[in-house]
This record gives sequence, C-alpha cells and structure tokens, in this order.
Amino acid sequence: MERFKSNRGEHVNNAYDSTLDEPPVYEDTNFSNGDHRMVRPSVVSAFGHDTLDRVPNIDFYRNAGSVSGHRAVRPSLQELHDVFQKNGAISVPDTVEDDGESSDGTPSDDLESAVPADTNKGAVKFGWIRGVLVRCMLNIWGVMLFIRLSWVFGQAGWGLGIVVIVLSCVVTTITGFSMSAICTNGVVRGGGAYYLISRSLGPEFGGSIGLIFAFANAVAVAMYVVGFAETVVDLLKENSALMVDEINDIRIVGCITVVLLLGISVAGMEWEAKAQIVLLIILLVAIVNVFVGTFIPATPDKKSKGFFNYNSKIFLENFAPAFREKETFFSVFAIFFPAATGILAGANISGDLRDPQKAIPKGTLLAIVITGITYLAVALCVSASVVRDATGNVTDVVAVGALCNGSSAVACELGYDFSSCAVNKCKFGLMNNFQVMTMVSGFGPLIIAGTFSATLSSALASLVSAPKVFQALCKDNIYKALHFFAKGHGKNNEPIRGYILTFIISVAFILIGNLNTIAPIISNFFLASYALINFSCFHASYAKSPGWRPAYKYYNMWLSLFGALLCCVVMFVINWWAALITYAIEILLYIYVTVKKPEVNWGSSTQAVTFVSAVSNALSLSGVEDHVKNFRPQILTLTGSARSRPALLDLAHSFSKNYGLCLTCEVFVGPRSEALREMNDGMEKNQQWLRKTKRKAFYAAVACEEFREGTESLLQASGLGRMKPNILMMGFKRNWRTAGAKPVQSYVGILHDAFDFEYGTVILRADQGLDVSHIVEAEEEMLKAAREQQALENEMMPNGGKAKGLFRKSRNSSTQVLTTRVSVCGPPPPQVAKMNERLLEASAQFKKKQPKGTIDVWWLFDDGGLTLLLPYILTTRKKWKDCKLRIFIAGQPERSELDKQEMKSLLQKFRINCTDINVIDDIHVRPSSDSLQKLEDMIEPFRLHEGSKDNAQAEAMQKEHPWKITDKELNNFEEKTNLQVRLNEVLQQNSKSANLIIVSMPIARKESVSDFLYMAWLDILTKDLPPTLLIRGNHKSVLTFYS
Repeated sequence: MERFKSNRGEHVNNAYDSTLDEPPVYEDTNFSNGDHRMVRPSVVSAFGHDTLDRVPNIDFYRNAGSVSGHRAVRPSLQELHDVFQKNGAISVPDTVEDDGESSDGTPSDDLESAVPADTNKGAVKFGWIRGVLVRCMLNIWGVMLFIRLSWVFGQAGWGLGIVVIVLSCVVTTITGFSMSAICTNGVVRGGGAYYLISRSLGPEFGGSIGLIFAFANAVAVAMYVVGFAETVVDLLKENSALMVDEINDIRIVGCITVVLLLGISVAGMEWEAKAQIVLLIILLVAIVNVFVGTFIPATPDKKSKGFFNYNSKIFLENFAPAFREKETFFSVFAIFFPAATGILAGANISGDLRDPQKAIPKGTLLAIVITGITYLAVALCVSASVVRDATGNVTDVVAVGALCNGSSAVACELGYDFSSCAVNKCKFGLMNNFQVMTMVSGFGPLIIAGTFSATLSSALASLVSAPKVFQALCKDNIYKALHFFAKGHGKNNEPIRGYILTFIISVAFILIGNLNTIAPIISNFFLASYALINFSCFHASYAKSPGWRPAYKYYNMWLSLFGALLCCVVMFVINWWAALITYAIEILLYIYVTVKKPEVNWGSSTQAVTFVSAVSNALSLSGVEDHVKNFRPQILTLTGSARSRPALLDLAHSFSKNYGLCLTCEVFVGPRSEALREMNDGMEKNQQWLRKTKRKAFYAAVACEEFREGTESLLQASGLGRMKPNILMMGFKRNWRTAGAKPVQSYVGILHDAFDFEYGTVILRADQGLDVSHIVEAEEEMLKAAREQQALENEMMPNGGKAKGLFRKSRNSSTQVLTTRVSVCGPPPPQVAKMNERLLEASAQFKKKQPKGTIDVWWLFDDGGLTLLLPYILTTRKKWKDCKLRIFIAGQPERSELDKQEMKSLLQKFRINCTDINVIDDIHVRPSSDSLQKLEDMIEPFRLHEGSKDNAQAEAMQKEHPWKITDKELNNFEEKTNLQVRLNEVLQQNSKSANLIIVSMPIARKESVSDFLYMAWLDILTKDLPPTLLIRGNHKSVLTFYS
C-alpha cells in the first residue's frame, strides 16, 4: 500500500480538489469481479491507512446531470459495513460514476439536470448589476415617473404622497427580503418567481402561480407597448401626421414595436442586455434633466402654467391632501402601486445569472432603495416648485403683495391670479397637467425620450420574463399539454417557442384587448406572486425544517407573513373584482394540479409542515385516553408484498378506508444480509404501488430468520403513540396439511402471539386462495425481458431501427436473449393458466362494487363487539352499500323468540340496522357421519394413535412427534371439535349464497390444543363456503349504547 509523503509537515490529500466546483478526476479501473468503473484516487494520505470512506466534497451532493459539475457517488453503507465481514479485504471500488440518479437514490427532476453540461459552453451569464439591478430599476421606473407622479402628489399632498411611496416600498422590500431568503437557500435555476414558489411550496402553488405570472408578463408587454404607442401618436397628432386615426395608429405603432422588441429578444440575451443599458442611460439622463430643470429660473410661460422654482410656501401649501373627483387615498395608492412593481425582473431570468444566490438579493434590494429614493426626490422637487392649479394664461397676473385667499393664495403672492380654477377646470398645475415633468425639465424632449425608454425597457423585460418563466414551468411538465414549449435553442437555451407565444398574446391584446379593464387584473397577478413569495418564506420558516438554511439572514417569518397579508389587502385596494378573479383562477389551477398530481418531489415546505403537523397531532393524541366511542379499526395486514394478496388488502382497506390506520406488512425470511437487501429494494416500490392504486395504507417490512419472529416484531413495534394497530388480519393457510410441522406451528403461533398482545384477530378464507405472488413475479419477469429486448434494440439501432447490415449480427444475439428469457418464464399450461385466471378474478372481488346480497354475521361469542362492528363498517362503504346485514346467533330451542328479541333490542341500542335476526337452536346437534368422516380424513395424517400402545411406547411416540394430535386430546376436545363440524353444516344450510360470511373465531388454549387440531377446526369450519372472515376481538368493548 502506497503512502503519500508529507509536504512541509502537511499531508497531501489527493481527494481534495482546490476548485470544488470543478468535476473530480476519475481513472478507469478494472476489478476482480469483471466490473469496469470510474474510480477516484484513494484517500490514503488523509487518514494514514487504506479506506473506502471519502472526504466531504461538493460532488457527492449534486443532482444527476448537473450543469455545474459531475456528480460523484459515495460508497454505500453496505459497501463500508459488509465487505470486511465477508473476506476482510477491500474489494469494493472507490467512488462510482454517476448513475443517473439524485443523491437520495431517486431520478433527478431538477432543472439543473435538464440541460447537458456541454450545451452551456459559451452561454451568456450576467452579474448582479446588468442581470438584476439594471433590469429591476428599468422595470420599476415606468411612465408613472414622468406622467402620473405629479398628479398623485397633487391629490394626496406630499405628506400622504410620501406614505403612498413608502407603503409601496414596504410591500416590495418585505417581498425582497423573503425572496432573498428563498434564493439563498440552495441553487436557483431558471424560472424566477415560479421556480422560487414551486420549490418552496410545491408544484400545486408553483404551477398555479407560474401560469398566471407568465400570462401577466405577456399581457404586460401589450400594456407597456400601448403606453409607448399612445405617446408616439400624441406627437403625431400635435404635428398633424396621423396615418389613419388615433386607435388604428396606436395598433400599427404597437405591432411594429412588438416586432422590433421580439427581434432584439430572439437575437439573444446579450443584445437584449445591451438594449437595456442604452435605455437605462436615456432614462437616467431624463431623470437628471428634471432635477436640473427645477433650478433653471422659470420663464413667464412656465409660471403661468404653475412652475415657480423652489418655494417654501408652495411646498407647505402642497403638504395637505386635496382629493378631487371622488378620489381617495386608496384610489390614489391603487394608481401608483403598479409603478413599484417590477422587482422580479431580475429573478425572472435567474437561469441567465452567473450567481443567482448573490445577484438576486443584492440587485433587487438595491434597486428598490434607488428607485424609491428617486420617486420621492422627483415628487418632492415638483411639490416644492409647482402649484396645484394654473390657467396657463400669461396675462393672469396681479400685483405682488395683493390680498389673496383660497387655493390660489400662494400663486397670488407670487404675482399670478389662478382663482378662476376654483370655478372652471384648468389645464395646468399638479392636478390637471400630466406633462408637468416635461414643463419642469431643462429640455422637454428628453422627458419624452425618458417616457419612451421607460415603456420600452419595461416591455422588453416582460417580453423576456414571460417566455423564461413559461419555459421553466413547461420543463417541469406540470401541465403536460404545454410541454411543447419546454424546448430551448442555442447556447443560452432560448425559449423561441415561448417568445412566439408571448408575441401572439401581446399582439392580440394590442389589437382587440381593452387594456384599461385588463390592467387591474395584471397588477393583481403580480401581487399574487409577491404574496406567495412572502408566504413561501414564512411557511419554510414555520416548518423549521433542517433543510431551511438561507444564507441571507435579514428576514423574519412574521414579517414575511405580514407582507403576504399586506399584498392580499393591496389586491383588494387596487380592484376588488380583479382580486376575486385572481383568487378564483389561482384556486382553479391549484385544484387542477392537485388532482393531476405531477410526479415531482422538490422537498417543499408543504411536506415539512405536513410532517410537523402529523407529529404534533400524534403527540396530542398520545395524551388522550382511549374511549370506546372513538374506537376505529387499525389493521396490521400480513399481505407479504403489497401486490401479493390484493383481496386481503382490499378488504382491510375497506375497514380502515381514510379513517383508520392500515399497515400492509411483509416478513423477509432468510439470512439477514440477503433479506435486508431484498427488503430495502422493495420498500419504496411497494409504497409507490399503494399510492398509485389509491390504497390508503402504509407498507412495513422486517427481516428475520423466522416468520413468526418477524411477525412478533411487527405486532409489538408497529404504529406510533395512539396510532397503533389493534387488529391483526391474515389469510387462511390453505396448504397446512402439506406444509409440514414447522410452518403450521409458526402460523398458529402467530395467532397465539396476537391474542397475547391483545390484538383483535381476523382470518380471511377465499375458495380460490389469496396469494397471487407467483403471477406478479411472472409478469415482472416478462416486463423485464421486454425492457431488455427494447434496450438491446435501441443500443444496436441508434437511428430508430433504420440501420442495416452492420447491426444484423447483433440483432440475432438480441433475439437469442429474449428467447432464453421467454423459455424460462413462458406461458403456463392451459390448466394452470385457467387456475391463475380464476385466482386473479377472485383476488379482485373486493376491489369492485359488490352485487346485491347479504353479509351474514354469525355472532356466536361476545368478543367485545368486533365481530359485529367490522361488518357494520363494511355496509357504510360505497362498494358494499347494496349488501344487507343478517345476524345469526346461537340459542336454546325453548327460548328462541326471547333470544331474538334480546338481540334486536341490543342492536337497536347500538344503532346498527339489519334485515334479519336468526336464532340457530340446533347447533348442539351431533354432526352427520359424512361431515365427521371428512374431519377424520383431514386429521388422520397428523394423529399419533397412541391409545393402542402401552405407556412406554406412547411416551416415546409423543416425544418423537410432539406436534401430533393425541387420542387423549381428541377425547378432551370432542365437543368443541364436533361444534366446528356442526357449524359448517349450519353455515352451508343458511349462508351458502351470502356475499361474505363473518363467523366468530374459535380460540385454542395454549399448550392444550395442538396446532394441527386447531388448523383442522378452522379448516372444517370454513370449508366449501363463500369468502369467510373468522373474527375474534380482544374482549374489550368496541361498541357502546351510551352517548
């Protein structure tokens, strides 16, 4: 074994990669067992001896197909634990090559697996400034800044105006904090808000919000473009250059603009980013132009329009609100708030960011701060220099110092008389002129350019965001019909199909859409996204999952919850009917995704909260004592594999349904190492089958040397707190006469154990049997053979089956493989096939709706009421609703009617309805000789016949065959044995046509009744009958007539 020499007193560790994000180096290695696997260099130097253990490395934690590096697979626990026990030498290879599964052993479905690593070479990735900060600022700085901000502060005054802006920033800042926490809790891939919400709250919330968020962005493109087109058409109108008319000119300019924007987007993210930079420069120049203009001395024309440069009196006059035309604080807030949105512009292209975890929090929060300060600064500058009303007439002047009053008092003091605005509506001032910014600025055309820049940048951001989010949604295949749009093109995986769809939606709304009506709905769609981002952060924090470890620490779960509620309130403030429509659409989509149940598992906080809730409820339940009124069947069913005994499982499931615990259990018998491997392999497969077939049950398994020992472990350890099984349900052992002494002793021993642990016990006997495991195994073998055949054909014909000549020889070997396989698991003989067909039909009998008939209950012994309660529960299920209960009891000939009345009274008190009560008063009669002969023939091979021998011989025989039935035992239990035979005769007479028979199970006293005699009792009692349940409660009441 080679040791690595130290370097300056430090060990050199070959397993350590200085660049942890780079793929590790692998070496081709051949092993003694013929395997050829990729192996990492040994880590001898780290520990001073040869070891299979690996040092911690990022590559062990990647998803399969990760675009950021190769996923390594650490040695399994079995490799580390088992090898030395076998041969004392290290024969297991180091770390194997990626097997296409995620780190938890399940196929990876994360977005980082969607694109092969080599396709991303040369892809354009943005930092936090170009990728997030610039985009968010451009999206937040909209036309509101140049057109409506002055009106907002005119209506609300700068006092309440500051409240409007601050409140808007509070909503976006809280959302920014929440988004930052989610972004820094793991790798963020493409999909923006959809990705964050779906990975936090699950596909139901993510799928519903993702679709409406993508749609909102697509329609927002139309809104911004129409805003741009209206400004252009206004300019054309001023210069008398209209092409057709105003409406059609807006449509023409809008469509041309969308086409140009689409061209920029399709050209690639690099071109789109350059266009954004140009638009940002124009916008910044326009904003600076406003500030510069406030310092330029006002001309008489500007003064007549209400602009007087900075003046403290104007500033004080504009402090108080002056709501007009039925406007209120909330209506003004509703108009301004959409301008504060746009904080998701950076997150929406998360897949194109170099480091989304750092870029999104830093860029988004800084953009909120910068834009918030800008809005406040611009608004306050205007509020300090422009009056609310002005005529625009340069002749409306008065002598400076003249007596003034009313709303135009300050203007009067400055030499202008705007008192006429109190009578007639004026066209200028903060309240009347939407072009105040153009008037105030140093150079008016720059404001128009700024308006163009604001609208076009927002439209471009939305045009990029919608397809990116939609592509991520489609890749996850939550809506299978939309998977067509998942395909990307080029080095940046551009969603060309999504761009075209967004273009079509935008043009449609430009041409036919009423944007004034649709605008509130779009705003509410964005707010719904914000609300869910905040709720995602709260939910993840509330779940206290160990996996919730955001690097960003400046968040608070209650603040996030407040932010979510605030978003919901703002939705109604903006427009109540739009909020209701948004909620309705989201709920419908949520229900759709929930019903479809997409096969994804992202470790959402919903799962974590469900777990926490389950633990909390289980703990609460453990503090409550059991009460007979709350008794419900909690069934431990010995089915073997979940698919092995479907009839047994279906009947157990009918008892528990969704309201009680049902465990389907399997005992793996054999050497522990082999049994454990088989058990671990089948655990998830069986649970998945239960979910797929909608059986509300849990699968549990144990590995033991003996079947009875494993069942005993299940009986003792299954369940949690009060949620423990109270009924053992198993199938009847049909082959007890040929199985041998040990299996029979084990089977009867399990019944004794169940009674010892005070379980109610249920045995199901069906004429065709219950076990279909051999059919399941044959089916799996055939499927495996088909898969192998398909794999071989795919490998040998990579061109879709068109290859010739070169692959002909390989095809023959493929056929040979399949022929060999089929010869092993080929079709069974006709007689066996017919038996299997009947068995499969019988195994599905309790899965389908039961025909009209009866459930015959033979309540012979009072066992606490379980024999009566279980059939009653069956009648409450849809599958059994057409079956009526018939009760049979044992009675004495002279008091049959009295017994019947007593039972009827008891059933009325229990509120259990039945169609008939039958008193059997001839059970004590001796069975017929034919029936007794059948019993004799049944037990003959297991009798000791020691009665004709002397004592010494008898003792020797008994010692040699202690499990056999002695003559003494038969004599002692003759009456009880005859009772079972007689009961079968009575059952044949009265219940031969029943859908299901339920009979009180006889009990065998331990060490008194031999196992074979007890099996004979159970066999003869249920022989040649319809499906029969033998039930014995634990003799504790499960029924009560008290309220």
